[in-house]
Amino acid sequence: MKARLASALLLLVLLGGWEAWCRLGSVPALIVPAPSSVFATLWSEIVSGRLLPHLAITATEMTLGLALGCLIGLGAGILLAEAEFLRRLLHPYIVASQVVPKLALGPLFIIWFGFGLTPTVVITALICFFPLMENTLTGLSQVDPARRELFRMLGASRLQTLLRLKLPSALPMMLAGLRVAVVLSLVGAVVGEFIGGRAGLGASIIAAQSVMDSSLMFALFIVITLLGMVFYQAALLLERLLLRHHLKG
Repeated sequence: MKARLASALLLLVLLGGWEAWCRLGSVPALIVPAPSSVFATLWSEIVSGRLLPHLAITATEMTLGLALGCLIGLGAGILLAEAEFLRRLLHPYIVASQVVPKLALGPLFIIWFGFGLTPTVVITALICFFPLMENTLTGLSQVDPARRELFRMLGASRLQTLLRLKLPSALPMMLAGLRVAVVLSLVGAVVGEFIGGRAGLGASIIAAQSVMDSSLMFALFIVITLLGMVFYQAALLLERLLLRHHLKG
């Protein structure tokens, strides 16, 4: 409780210092707008109803891209962990594919999928895929050998060992990968909108940049940050629920 109160007070001090710097230092609003101007712009966007459709689009892209990327990442992680030959064959190529900046692939995705929702979801899924795949692969590979030997001695099948030993043991690491993927999903959605989005918070930032509206850009940064925090807190809640059930089991 004290830490949260101290964090809130720190935020107020930082905002107050920012406001004073902008007003007393005669900082041009085009360069750095005062917090009061940013919050006034944000309130105007909310009241006018212009913000909500863009927020809904970005949240939808995040959700779809995160779900697709995590589903593929989980499946790939399990497959590579269970098939040593496939891991040696495919893992270097998967890592190489992640080294390529997704921003550089954006123009190709626009050619392949057109503008709008689809290329942004694909970019988001590609960004979210790797953390969950890597954490799943690592978690499944680090199961206690003694426990695996016990399952083998008890005559457990490969599927039973996977479902009853490996996946439960790897669950904390997999959920850590999910938390990373949640954060990256917002990055993917906004970057995708920068490249080819016609709506969404990222596209709104580009539109604000075109008219040099710094207050609106900062206001959108706040909304993006709050959206990311909501998704991250949801991931933390899911993690606590699953781990609590896992420990009871």
